Amino acid sequence: MTDLRSYRAPWWLPGGHLQTIWPTLFAQPRASQAIKLVRERWRAPDGDFIDIDHLPGPDYAPWLVLFHGLEGSSASRYAIAFAQGALARGWRLSIPHFRGCSGELNLAPRSYHSGDFQEVGWLLARIRDRADAPVLAAGVSLGGNALLRWAEEAGRSATEIARAVAAVSAPIDLVAAGAAIDSGVNRLIYTRHFLRTMIPNALAKWQQHPGLFDRELVQRATTLREFDDAFTAPLHGFTGVDDYWTRASSKPHLHKITIPALVVNARNDPFVPAVSLPTQDEVGEMVTLWQPDEGGHVGFATGPWPGRIAAMPEAVSDWLGAVLER
Repeated sequence: MTDLRSYRAPWWLPGGHLQTIWPTLFAQPRASQAIKLVRERWRAPDGDFIDIDHLPGPDYAPWLVLFHGLEGSSASRYAIAFAQGALARGWRLSIPHFRGCSGELNLAPRSYHSGDFQEVGWLLARIRDRADAPVLAAGVSLGGNALLRWAEEAGRSATEIARAVAAVSAPIDLVAAGAAIDSGVNRLIYTRHFLRTMIPNALAKWQQHPGLFDRELVQRATTLREFDDAFTAPLHGFTGVDDYWTRASSKPHLHKITIPALVVNARNDPFVPAVSLPTQDEVGEMVTLWQPDEGGHVGFATGPWPGRIAAMPEAVSDWLGAVLER
């Protein structure tokens, strides 16, 4: 499969919720199939550290950089699948960890967020300085939106860093996505799941920097909106959650992208309402939209039970590789 626009879920995996949850928990590849990566610690401009996991490759091989999603890491199933695909293609791969996602609490009085384009830009520039071949970048969910924001903010200078970018299941309209995930069954399943780790991580940051934010508000948060208003927004220079979600959304600026960009969103994604997705007329000529009816959020499982999630990384990598050939 080289194009997800025609993706259809297996018959045994109906609906956006199952297509989201099942691949995350049960599909191949499993953690036991992870490829050994080499971890490197970089010193960030603010003195903090950032951990990057690398898959080495041959000289002059394309270098793919993968930005993970909310509370993700190089151990996420989709990251393992991307690594397997990169190894098969003979590509190099790097997976930077957003602050606090590598298994160790970071040092600075900050975390990470959906519009963290400056961090993305710094990481890509570091890799570009090392690379002896074209650099490609992909982002999943939160990482996809942050990557698109980088491409938008970089403008024409993006061509000096990366040849092409791809975003999968990115919440490109954070206001719509935030309202969706905090509503109905989504709040019971997904919001509760994310807050289970996000609140303790935030409280650990408060212990590290007492008084950094309103600890009581974070402890009482039961929605992502409340959490982002109490923690994410004040830590990163936003006046509140509405300011954060509005300024960090990539959808309004997609027309500014000057390098080839692929934006993949399933129309039954529980986190990203189909009505919030752009049409081709609303984006720039450099942006390609894949919006299949099925797939869930970072799902796109294929094959017989228990399914595999290789189709999405393969399709995205095929698209990126085709850009190189052009």
